Amino acid sequence: MTDLVLHMFPSSHYNEKARWALDWKALPHRRVPYLPGPHLSQVKRLSGQSQLPVLAMGSRLIVGSGRILDELERAHPERPLHPADPAARERALEIQRVFDDEVGPAVRTAVFSVMVDELDYLCAVFARRQPLAKRAGFRMLLPIVKPLIAKANGLDPDNVARALARVQQALDETARMTAASGQVVGDRFGVADLTVAALLAPLAELTHPDMARPPSVPERMAAFYARFAAHPAIAWVRAQYATHRPAPCAI
Repeated sequence: MTDLVLHMFPSSHYNEKARWALDWKALPHRRVPYLPGPHLSQVKRLSGQSQLPVLAMGSRLIVGSGRILDELERAHPERPLHPADPAARERALEIQRVFDDEVGPAVRTAVFSVMVDELDYLCAVFARRQPLAKRAGFRMLLPIVKPLIAKANGLDPDNVARALARVQQALDETARMTAASGQVVGDRFGVADLTVAALLAPLAELTHPDMARPPSVPERMAAFYARFAAHPAIAWVRAQYATHRPAPCAI
């Protein structure tokens, strides 16, 4: 048994940040997957708010990927993610803040701008850890809640255009930041690399079981992914996963 329980969406890039930190520090933990939409009341009862991820550390609840990383760093300093140098640590945490606040939402909007019209694929992405009956029920509801999905993810045309521009800017920034040493801050893997790679992960074709795409990607989704595939930042994301993403420590 473990006193670490991660309440999460299986495919969300913010939730991937928390999974990666737990796995990086080799911390056995239990994972509780939720379906988007039905999670609202469940997570509200759990934590008094509706956002995931939420990490239960014994009787304590830590909400949000940034706070989870901070708390894991404090409670489990082995295999540190924060740079030892104060200036480098400040720089890495600022990059995390910018990617959390700006890039993560832009990636989500960009992906959903296409995925919202590919409901079988959307179901495969977000319900893959659920029993068959729940997957079937979730798929049946998707046409009904599609307008709510569009609203929640900011899918009006102007916002989608802004999101795509921010994604392109983030890819260019990542290529620039990693050109010298191969890492975002300094020459060792840390919180900035984890954050940038995890939040860009939905754009990359990955083999890690936590972020691998379902088979049979629809043509429109494949075309969306293809527009980013040749960018050096996507190659960098794949390299971070190949080199620094451990196997899951979930039990």
